[in-house]
Amino acid sequence: MTAAPLLTLNNGVTMPAFGLGVYQSAPEETIAAVEAALATGYRHIDTAAVYFNEREVGEGIRRSGVDRSEVFIETKIWITDYGYEQTLHAFDKSAGKLGVDRIDLLILHQPLPSAFDRTIASYRALEKLLADGRVGSIGVSNFTADHLEALLERTEIVPAVNQVELHPYFRPRDLRQAHAEHGILTQAWSPIGGVTFYPDPLGWAAENRTSTLAEPVILGIAETHGRTAAQVMLAWHLQQGRSVIPKSVKPARIAENFDVFDLKLSAEELAALDALDKGVRSGPDSAAVTLETGDWPIPEA
Repeated sequence: MTAAPLLTLNNGVTMPAFGLGVYQSAPEETIAAVEAALATGYRHIDTAAVYFNEREVGEGIRRSGVDRSEVFIETKIWITDYGYEQTLHAFDKSAGKLGVDRIDLLILHQPLPSAFDRTIASYRALEKLLADGRVGSIGVSNFTADHLEALLERTEIVPAVNQVELHPYFRPRDLRQAHAEHGILTQAWSPIGGVTFYPDPLGWAAENRTSTLAEPVILGIAETHGRTAAQVMLAWHLQQGRSVIPKSVKPARIAENFDVFDLKLSAEELAALDALDKGVRSGPDSAAVTLETGDWPIPEA
């Protein structure tokens, strides 16, 4: 069975570079999607408290028959659980739903700039969980370069990961530079530009989105290699050292996404993909996510 390449985080922990994302995967579809991914060879599953499918992720792992020690589980704390004690309890809720006593990577879902003191308190709780061995690594999501600098000034441990929107149409230079300077791994959500073509029920995505799957440059490279546009984008990320977590609930697409480790793009092809950057995000600006707009309480385990 093909294995995904491993990435070494800044605390020495290794993580499969390729994982299954379950954002917007309905609970009733998530169990089967996780089972299919693990049967295909995936060993990294990314979820979040606010996806409301952690319980199903845990069930899918158990049903797969793959030993827990072989699966890298990543989840996120939602903003309604920010604060030191609240985040410690949020770990208990997530671990309980996942059916585990240790989470491999636990990250803050948003920087919450409108209440950044609470963000700092939550991150300090992650530092405590790391020190106690209850999590293997800690990180953040959707932080800009400025948010990272503000966090680093007031905390002790550099995030291992920042999970952000990144695809050929959006690859922010300042953020990538900040990651390189501090040894933070870039993890791409929407790695194939799903945010440019998925439905947007919350109304947070940019208007007039252009689908990466219809981009002529990407389609031309895909035709050259006899691959799909999605496979080309995933290979682009992997060759540039990023972690990817493409989402699907269809077994055939889950397997197709994973079949990219032998796809090698030329330097010219990588540069052509880089040149597609529009400099404009397609997903929500982190400033739009506040305790008012994101008031979704996380149920107990």
